[in-house]
Amino acid sequence: MVQLVKKTKVAGAIKRRREAGLWKEVKRNKAIYAMLAPYFLIFFTFTVLPVVLSMIVSFTDFNMLEFPEWVGWRNYAQLFVRDDVFLIALKNTLLFAAITGPISYIACFVLAWVINEFPPKLRAIATLVFYAPALSGSAYIVWTLLFSNDSYGYINAFLLKWHLILEPILWLKTPKYILPIIIIVQLWLSLGTSFLAFIAGLQSMDKSLHEAGAIDGIRNRWQELWFITLPSMKPMLMFGAVIQITASFAVAEVATALAGFPSVKYAGHTIVTHLMDYGTIRFEMGYASSIATVLFGMMLGSNLLVRKLLTKVGE
Repeated sequence: MVQLVKKTKVAGAIKRRREAGLWKEVKRNKAIYAMLAPYFLIFFTFTVLPVVLSMIVSFTDFNMLEFPEWVGWRNYAQLFVRDDVFLIALKNTLLFAAITGPISYIACFVLAWVINEFPPKLRAIATLVFYAPALSGSAYIVWTLLFSNDSYGYINAFLLKWHLILEPILWLKTPKYILPIIIIVQLWLSLGTSFLAFIAGLQSMDKSLHEAGAIDGIRNRWQELWFITLPSMKPMLMFGAVIQITASFAVAEVATALAGFPSVKYAGHTIVTHLMDYGTIRFEMGYASSIATVLFGMMLGSNLLVRKLLTKVGE
């Protein structure tokens, strides 16, 4: 009993000492915290607080007119047991993310790595060319002309001209073609912010690291990439992973523009379009919040998995 009391007193003293040290650190850096305070308040008010409120609302029945009614896990049960359209959207989103996420992430880095070796003027031109699809806003609408359902669509016209088909294919009205087309368009758009982050990271690397690596036994470019370049770029790699994961899970605008809303047999339906349906059309905010919470959990889990994988880079 005496030993337990002594341990408790020691633990309390250590805790008080840590709190005192933390308070001294805050007082020492009060100017920095004062400058960070406006950003923190804005971030907390418009990012953290809405996420927390959305999680709370997901356990209610809320139509924006009446006071929310607590329903517990009913929204989630309905989501995974009764909502067949959500299950289709979940399957489409996971398939979409599994294909576009890794491919676009690797493509962004490989292209940035290759372009970084170009002379400065050529590098600037190549960066602009590859970044142009993401820079041009709704330029993906041109794909509706390529995959137009009539003979005026470029792909149908080409196939008809060479007698490969006898009549136009309804590309954006046939369920088996819709999701692959959306994936192709999203990959075309994927060289965005993460691509620029990789270019910036490669440009800011310390060149002396490569010389030190050559002295320590690095013999080829692949060893240089794995043991020097990638470990030096871990912050940019993580940033790019977050951007690509968000883009792959949050696809909605492209799917709606190409396949319509709703798409034929929900072939292009995603979690975000399902969220838009219940949140902005039906105004069932409790159910919409449960969809948003599930999507948030999927993104968070993917980010944690990628972070764990990135820790092994260079080992």
